[in-house]
Amino acid sequence: MGIMNGELLLGIIIISEKCSYTSQRHEVNKQSHHTHLYASDHLIVRRAQQFQMKITFNRPYKPKEDKFAVEFVIGASPQYSKGTYIPVFPTEERQSTWRGQVIESNDNVVTMGITTAHDCIVGKYGMYVAVVTRYGIRRTRRDPNWDLYIIFNPWSPGDSVFLDDEEQREEYVMNELGIIYHGAYDDISERAWNYGQFEFGILDACLFIMDKADMPLTNRGDPVKISRKASAMLNSRDDEGVLVGNWSGDYIYGVAPTSWTGSVEILLNYASSGGLPVCYAQCWVYAAVFNTFLRCLGIPGRVVTNYFSAHDNDGNLKMDIILDDNGKVDRNRTKDSIWNYHCWNECYMTRPDLPEGFGGWQVVDATPQETSDGMYRCGPASVAAIKHGQVCYPFDASFVFAEVNSDVVFYRRDKEGTLQPVKVNTSHVGRMVLTKAVLHDGRKDITEQYKFPEGSPEERRVLEKAEEFGCQREKASVPEGDVTVEIAALEVQLGDDFELVLEFTNRSSQHRTVDIYISGSVVYYTGVPSAEVVLKTPTVKVDPQQSKHVAMWIMQDYQSELVEQGNLHFIATGKVKETGQIITAMRLINVHNPRLTVQVRHSILTFNQINLTGSNTKMVLYRTIKTQRVLCIIDGFFRLMENVHECVIDDSIFEKGSLQHPKGFFY
Repeated sequence: MGIMNGELLLGIIIISEKCSYTSQRHEVNKQSHHTHLYASDHLIVRRAQQFQMKITFNRPYKPKEDKFAVEFVIGASPQYSKGTYIPVFPTEERQSTWRGQVIESNDNVVTMGITTAHDCIVGKYGMYVAVVTRYGIRRTRRDPNWDLYIIFNPWSPGDSVFLDDEEQREEYVMNELGIIYHGAYDDISERAWNYGQFEFGILDACLFIMDKADMPLTNRGDPVKISRKASAMLNSRDDEGVLVGNWSGDYIYGVAPTSWTGSVEILLNYASSGGLPVCYAQCWVYAAVFNTFLRCLGIPGRVVTNYFSAHDNDGNLKMDIILDDNGKVDRNRTKDSIWNYHCWNECYMTRPDLPEGFGGWQVVDATPQETSDGMYRCGPASVAAIKHGQVCYPFDASFVFAEVNSDVVFYRRDKEGTLQPVKVNTSHVGRMVLTKAVLHDGRKDITEQYKFPEGSPEERRVLEKAEEFGCQREKASVPEGDVTVEIAALEVQLGDDFELVLEFTNRSSQHRTVDIYISGSVVYYTGVPSAEVVLKTPTVKVDPQQSKHVAMWIMQDYQSELVEQGNLHFIATGKVKETGQIITAMRLINVHNPRLTVQVRHSILTFNQINLTGSNTKMVLYRTIKTQRVLCIIDGFFRLMENVHECVIDDSIFEKGSLQHPKGFFY
């Protein structure tokens, strides 16, 4: 702590040159506060839980005669009334929301226990010892080495982020590694991610984000306000936040979103540059970095993936697909998009601003889609409120409700331009919501936490409730036809020709003739079409009470049009000649990249680049690596030239210096 200047008067308590803390005491506190994994020389403690410190005076402490306090300060102008200056006394009669007690007094050394308030400000505090003397109050000198951090406490029932499940706390607070899901709902892919919330400098970077946002210190004890502010600050759209979004495919001025495999470099770059946004991100990068922010501050958090996620531009509950008079999709008039998948975050907290029962998991989303209160942000929105259609409560519940509940409405536009609904698909959007399972690498389907089963009485009541709060749906009746069409699911390897199968069913007692229009487009994962690559217009005859399969070959010409994370999206629309009925079907096909198998052997790495051949290539890395370490491979191959691809192997979750970003090429 340093030594207090001035004359050493008999009977006056001073701080000696001996350390007030010891490294051993640090470790005891860190273990009991579950902060032992943070790479920091400073003490890090959690709210509403006692930590201990030792103070060494120049003589034995006399409780009946001597008066002292440990003072905690945060911010540039600490004030008692704002909770930024907190004196903690060892005597019972002078206790406040922060409590202190002398646990042990041995000669000149006093062991003091301090319990912070359950709602105190989260951040970095300076600390002093103040002694009351006949000449006034004498304080220790300012010493940054004895600053300490106070963060949220999911282990304390008094904290608003309390999570009453030890395994969930281990996963949603303590786990540094995660899996993020992408791809298609019937063809799920995984990304490994190093959240790195305990790495050196990350806690300071998270606090810097709040400083950069000019967030008042008095709001930094409330996880609702912190998570809402962070949802704005993690994107750069209107406040020079952490990440620049880019869905163009051109990443020449930054790092491609698919190249990131961890949050540490992103956050450290942002903080060390003084707040220059980092390039580039897409939804899973925003969600992954947000998850690091939450877990680092002690807020339980997880990344969630919603398959077929509606992007609601106008506050209704429908995605409009416009067909012309012949049944062809009118791309110029079809503006709504359905993301193949979208990643957001959930964080766990009480919601005293909402009715009882709406605490727990809250949706927050840093991907800049729409503005909320004038800024690109979303949430926190109660998952329980979303499930029950209570979309009137803050924040942005109606937007998230639409992401998982919108209908897909096909409209037919006649020659006069009038739109008539011809089909409503109520089950396409929000097909599945996934997150990583607790303490193992499996998936956890949490769709039922967002919505009741399709077609159930509860679902109908929820939609009616949402409509009461302004969510609009398509209510026009669509006549039930007697002919249906479906597109079969299939797996496609990059560069392969494949067979697309349509199944027609005629439930009538008469022959049916269908003029079908099949459009296949390369689409970004956001659902935005890039190029039309398939166009077929067969005529199909279906016998009464029969089904008929129609197969057509799709050649590999689509390969030249593929974009990053691009998929093939097929829409089949047709008109039944005998009845005028319009039939429709959609299918998203995930194009699989070649697989690369990596084997790790206990030898010395002697090369950084390897030429590999063969369709089932194995890349062998020779390096002594600790057992139980995880090798993370970027899930994606980047097109270099015809039939040549590159795979980058990431070492961000190895110990520093173990690998130096080796690269392998295959043909």
